[in-house]
Formats: sequence, structure tokens, C-alpha cells
Amino acid sequence: MPTSHSTQLATAKAIGAAREAMLVEWAAWLGRRQASGSLPDQLVARKLELVLDTLIAMLGPLRREAVLVWRRVMEHYGRVGAARGLAAGEIVEEIQQLRLLLINHIGDTIAAMRPRRSVAVFLRLNAIIDAGIAQAVVGYTDALVASLLPDDGREDPLTGADTEAMEDRLAALEAELATITAGR
Repeated sequence: MPTSHSTQLATAKAIGAAREAMLVEWAAWLGRRQASGSLPDQLVARKLELVLDTLIAMLGPLRREAVLVWRRVMEHYGRVGAARGLAAGEIVEEIQQLRLLLINHIGDTIAAMRPRRSVAVFLRLNAIIDAGIAQAVVGYTDALVASLLPDDGREDPLTGADTEAMEDRLAALEAELATITAGR
């Protein structure tokens, strides 16, 4: 059963209400990990905000448009993970943490829905997260393969902790998401 428009909007609203708390917990969890890499805290915060904001857009009326941004955001997440020196499993674990945060922060909201709707929302969120994980692994793999190839004069390096390049890519993705969400 596909989730109804109003059910998805209610879920997006619940995520939006818990957004700040989820971001703080996710960033703190990442900070406690040994393999979290050496990205500036501000860049990590922006990356997590973009993931969560794109997830919220995936539940809104422009979800078909947002899915393209979601794929690019999650691919970038994987590429950044490669630059941080993470293993693919560590990237998956970081994104799985988002699933746990969703359960902890909006689980009661979803459980309060009628059973068929709550199951549909639960399945929808899991499908979104799973697709994000798959796309992050694609980005990670692309970055690793590119690191094995001789430099062909690319202006946008795929690996290496080039903070400025990561910030530029984040800004482009944020702008792309803002273009979609401005139409709401």
C-alpha cells in the first residue's frame, strides 16, 4: 500500500520537528567514532543537515524531484567517506545510525498512525534509507576506483580530504535542494 500524501507530510513534519535533536545526536555519535575522519565540525554538520533535509523533501509533494538530489547527496556522502579513509561498512554504519535516530525520534508518531499507514510509512522510510546506502556505496566505490587511475587532469578530485572541494560540492547540492523545496 503506498503511503498517502497526508501520512508522508505528517512524517516529514515529525522529522522536521526532531531535526535539531537528531542532528546533534548524529554528529555526537560520529565524533565518538575513531574512524570519523578529520573533517571540520562545520562541514560535518552541513553534510548531516543536507542528508536530513533531503530525506524530508523525499516525503513531500516534490518527492520525485527530490529523489535525484537524494541520490547525488548520498553519492557525495560515500565519496567523502572514501576521502576520510573509511571502509564501505563504516559508511553503511553511519547511515544506519540515521535509521536508528528516526526510530528513536519519530517512532511514536509513526506508531500512533493507523496500522496500515504506519507500516507503509515505515517501509517508505526504510526504502529511502536503503537506496541512500546503496548510492553512498556507489560513490565510495567510484572514488576508490578513481584513486587507482592515473590523474587525468580532473578539476574535482574524487578522493583526498580537500575541504574546499567538499564545501563547494555541498553548496551545489544545497542549492539544488533549495530550488526544489522553494516550490513548496
